[in-house]
Amino acid sequence: MALLATWQKIAYDQQADKNQLQKFWSEYFLQEKEIYAELLKNPDEVVTGTVKELAEKYNVSIMTMTGFLDGINDSLVKANPIEEMEEDTVVNLGFDKALLYKNMVAAEADWLYGLEEWNAIYSEEDKKNLYKEQKSSTTVVKAAKVYPNDPCPCGSGKKYKKCCGKNK
Repeated sequence: MALLATWQKIAYDQQADKNQLQKFWSEYFLQEKEIYAELLKNPDEVVTGTVKELAEKYNVSIMTMTGFLDGINDSLVKANPIEEMEEDTVVNLGFDKALLYKNMVAAEADWLYGLEEWNAIYSEEDKKNLYKEQKSSTTVVKAAKVYPNDPCPCGSGKKYKKCCGKNK
């Protein structure tokens, strides 16, 4: 079984004891935070290695590294083959800084986008702008409804019901 399938089976087990699952995620998030803090210290370096080598480098289990690779994959410049990844698969951690920050915001992972290491990469204003950009990209804006007696949006000067609304 590929590592990702094993990770998903453990991490999203619907049959698992809720307390055990909560403990699992709490420990994972702490380790994830440490890996990101380390990566952000040198954000332009593209870390590469096998899944096993990276797990050893960051002092985490192979399953934790698999979960980490799954989480960061959408923020990478060149995505890893996470679906068929095994311990000896060579992967990279070359991330797009702005995309990573926005994805952390989208995941509502304040323990990650709030990391102190971001301060050396972005100013407070830049971080606010990235935050706003991400939040506004997921905001749905409905078009204003045009009522029959409103002026027609085509600019004819007629009422909507006498112009473009006539055919409806």
